[in-house]
Amino acid sequence: MIGALGSAVFSVTEKTMQTFDEFSRRNAGRWAKHDVQGQKPLTQWLGPGLDSISFTMRFDVHYGLNPRKELDKLVELERKAKAMALTIGGKKLGVNLWVITSLEENWLSVGKNGELLVATANVSLEEYVAAVKK
Repeated sequence: MIGALGSAVFSVTEKTMQTFDEFSRRNAGRWAKHDVQGQKPLTQWLGPGLDSISFTMRFDVHYGLNPRKELDKLVELERKAKAMALTIGGKKLGVNLWVITSLEENWLSVGKNGELLVATANVSLEEYVAAVKK
């Protein structure tokens, strides 16, 4: 197993291949600018921002997958708005969990009976930080 995002597994076996490409992670701090009359604004670091990740998954019947079924799984994860762990290579990515903020399906090949043969999914994640209870 290469890794997983919740119940969506990334793996390569003798019969199937379900992995990702174009993996990108973005980190950014949060900054505020305070206007000062007649001078340049003052810059203040507020703290770390939320990380974001994006990647593309490919689903192909020739690699033992049912593209429609795999896309439906991702849509279900996105619509449930469930925070999930993301692991790759047996290591958890990030300090917190992740939510799917965007999911774009691309149907690349459809068979004569309307069967989806090849599709890609562009997945965007954002770090999820739960409210602290006092």
